[in-house]
Amino acid sequence: MVARVAKQGVRDSKVLAAMEAVPRHMFVESGLASQAYIDASLPIGHHQTISQPYIVARMIEILRANTNGGELNRVLEIGTGCGYQAAVLSLVAKEVYSIERIKPLHELAKTNLRPLRIANIRLHYGDGMLGLPQVAPFDGIILAAAGLQVPQALLDQMNIGGRLVAPVGERHQVLQLIERVSKFEWTNTTLEECHFVPLRPGTV
Repeated sequence: MVARVAKQGVRDSKVLAAMEAVPRHMFVESGLASQAYIDASLPIGHHQTISQPYIVARMIEILRANTNGGELNRVLEIGTGCGYQAAVLSLVAKEVYSIERIKPLHELAKTNLRPLRIANIRLHYGDGMLGLPQVAPFDGIILAAAGLQVPQALLDQMNIGGRLVAPVGERHQVLQLIERVSKFEWTNTTLEECHFVPLRPGTV
């Protein structure tokens, strides 16, 4: 799986090592375990998916290509899902905060992550569109669901020099990189096409 991700263009050795270290089969239903290492998103229930390995690696690589030499002290993930991406992030960032709006998935992520004994992940049940202002600012923010635009609340919770990577769009989605360059200024770069579940407000 990791060799394939590298062949698709992911070069960051720290990200590839993190992908190698996290057992993806532990985050999918047992009936799908044989497909855990193919390059595809897989259903995890509640109309949600575990993202394809390439896109997980790509988004984290983009977060790390910052002006701080790849250092990520505090990262926020919107959409914990089954917990897989949070586990990968935990190996490249000092602190990972992850929000899930669907209660059974929040519980599933806790169950999946427990055996791995990862000390630097904090899981939150809540509305990801609001972020976590109480622990902001973040060096990196990553969205695992696509909105028509990135909520301003999340932009406000970025460190200056911080990066946010998010899928944006409805039917046609693109990966966007937003960088905060000053208190009131962000730059926006469109990277590549992608496909994610929709970003929704509130909790269920």
